Amino acid sequence: MWFIFALLSAVFAALVAIFGKIGIKNLDSTLATTVRAFIMFAFLLVVSLSMGKLHLINTIGARPFKFIMLSGVAGAMSWLFYFAALKIGLASRVASVDRLSVVFVVIFAALFLGEVLTLKSALGVIILTLGAIILVW
Repeated sequence: MWFIFALLSAVFAALVAIFGKIGIKNLDSTLATTVRAFIMFAFLLVVSLSMGKLHLINTIGARPFKFIMLSGVAGAMSWLFYFAALKIGLASRVASVDRLSVVFVVIFAALFLGEVLTLKSALGVIILTLGAIILVW
């Protein structure tokens, strides 16, 4: 099931690039990112309410909340830079470089989460990096 969710995530992430590129044509990228964040907040609030999940907010401890907060800040920074790049670059190139986040996740997971960097994952990182370079070049 995780694979289906990850694949759907990739499809919707691709649509972010396409819809975002069309949407920011004559807009400031920071304002567009802010509007996007507001829409996402409202949408996710409705989803949480309709699924009856909002009452679980009090189950989040201080440490998990701190890391969720840091994740939110990192996500906002990613969106700001993504939309700034999308405003001036080709969507296919910007998205290709943005997907190098997978490379950084593998590296950071090994450094901070203790995940093992195997020969197979190192080869995958190299191939992903080369793929992004080829797409941009």
